[in-house]
Amino acid sequence: MRTVRESVLDVLRTRGMTTVFGNPGSTELPMLKQFPEDFRYVLGLQEAVVVGMADGFALASGTTGLVNLHTGPGTGNAMGAILNARANRTPMVVTAGQQVRAMLTMEALLANPQSTLLPQPAVKWAYEPPRPADIGPALARAAQIAETPPQGPVFLSLPMDDFDVLLDEDEDRAAQRTAARTVTHAAAPSAEVVRRLAARLSGARSAVLVSGNDVDAAGAWDAVVELAERTGLPVWSAPTEGRVAFPKSHPQYRGMLPPAIGPLSRCLEGHDLVLVIGAPVFCYYPYVPGAYLPEGAELVQLTRDADEAGRAPVGDAIVADLALTVRALTAALPAAELPPAAPPLERAESFEEVDGALTPLAAMTAIAQGAPANTLWINESPSNLGQFHDATRIDTPGSFLFTAGGGLGFGLAAAVGAQLGAPERPVVCVIGDGSTHYAVQALWTAAAYKVPVTFVVLSNQRYAILQWFAQVERAQGAPGLDIPGLDVTAVATGYGVPAHRASSCGELVKLVRESALQQDGPVLIDVPVTTELPTL
Repeated sequence: MRTVRESVLDVLRTRGMTTVFGNPGSTELPMLKQFPEDFRYVLGLQEAVVVGMADGFALASGTTGLVNLHTGPGTGNAMGAILNARANRTPMVVTAGQQVRAMLTMEALLANPQSTLLPQPAVKWAYEPPRPADIGPALARAAQIAETPPQGPVFLSLPMDDFDVLLDEDEDRAAQRTAARTVTHAAAPSAEVVRRLAARLSGARSAVLVSGNDVDAAGAWDAVVELAERTGLPVWSAPTEGRVAFPKSHPQYRGMLPPAIGPLSRCLEGHDLVLVIGAPVFCYYPYVPGAYLPEGAELVQLTRDADEAGRAPVGDAIVADLALTVRALTAALPAAELPPAAPPLERAESFEEVDGALTPLAAMTAIAQGAPANTLWINESPSNLGQFHDATRIDTPGSFLFTAGGGLGFGLAAAVGAQLGAPERPVVCVIGDGSTHYAVQALWTAAAYKVPVTFVVLSNQRYAILQWFAQVERAQGAPGLDIPGLDVTAVATGYGVPAHRASSCGELVKLVRESALQQDGPVLIDVPVTTELPTL
């Protein structure tokens, strides 16, 4: 007879989930004792950091993240990061310890009396197994739910006294059978649905393509590029781009749509059919009213998410596998007689300095010049996102991560997890000084595990994105938007991360280049920058 712990470890091995991101408490120790050598435990100093690292790890590696939190308080600390993971559609199993079953009714210290309610609605599924023997099958089911499109985090509450319980042979075998199940998600539309969509595209006077995050996540990048090139359609990125979904130096690429109703509609003027692939219709904020589409325009959305299709305010939707659908659609379309290709968007480059600080574009240009060609980019500098994309012009799938949820605290932690998930790639994290302090404890993990991430902090001593929102929302005079007195190099050094301050573009290029090529551990580069607010 084997214990629940032994059975659970085999379930996790079968699912390929042998990296655990955690911050242990007393209720988690029984699960973690006698931790096996073929597993890797990655310690974070705060639970939101732990989830953020698992988020980056899962997205970069293409696997399912595994998180271990400390009962109710740890889950509460992690909730913002779990919400980000849901918006990112990250497959993730979040576990949390629970008090022993004998003391749950009396709600003893560290009991989580409504454990499955606490993480909702941020998770796809929340469960506390009714018996010790159900933990292994519940973990297997949790992984399968997390991996089912639309992917996302799930939650399990695990009583601490269950792990030493002995299983009989049938119970142990049942857990392993559940873990070994495979579920394939490949729903294709009917030939008639594809034919009708092809007819609409062929009959449109001026169609346009909008490509979204799920194109990259679903492995549909090449298929979408082929469709665009066969039809000659201009291509926009959907607003709030968490992943790059179309090569940004492609001659058909037209930029990122603004995240507001009226301005977005104006960008699509002149088009009578909008084909949206792998994105909601649309992710809006702030509220700028207007027509959802230009006069006379129609919209068709291709998505793997039935809820996303249901909540769209306009247009028709097809819920199916993106790659299969786009390939079938491309095959059903005649090759267009293409006009001469429009010139690609000009790359904006700058090395401008103002009063000893770099402009955001100058900083981004220098960072892009210093980074290797195969860099995996993490960004959490929302006020400078446009300048970042102008400078980097990412052209390969799986090369960019930005939280799609709008909550800060993703960048530092996700960068550490991403490098652990894709150790063959250099990882450069571009982050604002305000964003840095939402998950600054991730620096300790990077140093302790010698994770070779290049952190570039753009320091303007303010929440610049909030100052922009204050203008848009006519909320000038709101307090708390300036954060003077931060010394991020001193903070990094305190966590064990070597830190530098770059005051010129040449110095920044050199520091990024040297840091991205070394493999001894993390490096942080602080860059004072001017403030340039976005425009809609």
